[in-house]
Amino acid sequence: MQASSELSLLTLLLDASIPVQLVMLVLLGISVLSWTYIFSKRSALKRANEQTRRFEDDFWAGGDLSVLQQAVATRRAEHGALARIFDAGMTEFVKARRNSAGGEAMLDGPRRAMRATYQREMDSLESHLNFLASAGSVSPYIGLLGTVWGIMHAFIGLSSMQQATLSAVAPGIAEALIATAIGLFAAIPAVVAYNRYTNEIDRLSIRFDSFIDEFLNILQRQVR
Repeated sequence: MQASSELSLLTLLLDASIPVQLVMLVLLGISVLSWTYIFSKRSALKRANEQTRRFEDDFWAGGDLSVLQQAVATRRAEHGALARIFDAGMTEFVKARRNSAGGEAMLDGPRRAMRATYQREMDSLESHLNFLASAGSVSPYIGLLGTVWGIMHAFIGLSSMQQATLSAVAPGIAEALIATAIGLFAAIPAVVAYNRYTNEIDRLSIRFDSFIDEFLNILQRQVR
């Protein structure tokens, strides 16, 4: 019972050397930020998928595009990224038609506007993904740094002892390995979330691209 108490997790954390404790604090901060971004991105992507599905249903229902644009323009935030792409293209098309532009000139403005809006929406969806990628790749190395320092500190302490025993070595080794464990705890969820969210964003990107091409075809038929 005494050995178990001496090697408890809390005791090891509190008795760790200052550099190892600093490494643990850095990894804890990375982990907290990672989980914050993981949950916020999960909610944002779920909302983006639902909004995209609803707008696609409204768009392909065959109603008046001008009426749909007015509905989108009044509440842009609620209709989602795809609706904002549509609104940008439709706004430019109406301006070009009002200015009596003809042929392909009427489609240049909507194409540029939708591409610019598409890029802004993709930048928004991809926000914080770089942090998750960095956390997943860097955290194990930070933990390893703490482990190397902890083991080095433990062996330096042993050099002053006349007789090295397992009870003398174990706390230092355990303290060092905790840094690696915390590094893996911070890295694994970040890598899993990054891969999953990147895949979801890629699927949304394909849907946005397909919609832009199909919408331009519809506008082209109206020009003719």
